[in-house]
Amino acid sequence: MEVGMAFSFFSVGIMADEDYSFESSDAGASETFPMEAGQIKKGGFMMIKGHPCKVVSISTSKTGKHGHAKCNFTALDIFTNKKYEDIVPSTHNCSVPFVSRAEYTLLDISDEDYVSLMDDSGETREDIKLPLIPEGFGEEIRADFDAGKQLSVTVLKACGIEQIISKKEDNTGDKQ
Repeated sequence: MEVGMAFSFFSVGIMADEDYSFESSDAGASETFPMEAGQIKKGGFMMIKGHPCKVVSISTSKTGKHGHAKCNFTALDIFTNKKYEDIVPSTHNCSVPFVSRAEYTLLDISDEDYVSLMDDSGETREDIKLPLIPEGFGEEIRADFDAGKQLSVTVLKACGIEQIISKKEDNTGDKQ
């Protein structure tokens, strides 16, 4: 009898007519797409253990008596450069991240390490911080900017993460 009361107590606590609000800014767009493991090439991208990675080597084992040919992937996380490995049957699907890169002109760096960036169309953004990886890269960008250098940076975007991955001195304003 007590078990029945405990059950009814818990069932009363859950209201079916409660409204829950979930917000999403990606309009249902996925951050990855499926691709057969055998179709992924060296230099391509794939997800390994939840990390967007660039494939640096692939070795394929032949079909044996116990199943499919297998692809052995070695890849580097595109943001941290950490090495990951995965073995997947060549006919199985892997998740491949949508990866994009964009070039920006560096306008300013805040005291909190947020960068002010402008794209080719003149749109500005201030939502990206100086990179922490590789170590010292963010400080190098700040030192070059403080020295008065005009810098262009490349921002890599994948899986909802955006990070500055490279910089170069922009000399386009000097040539006339």
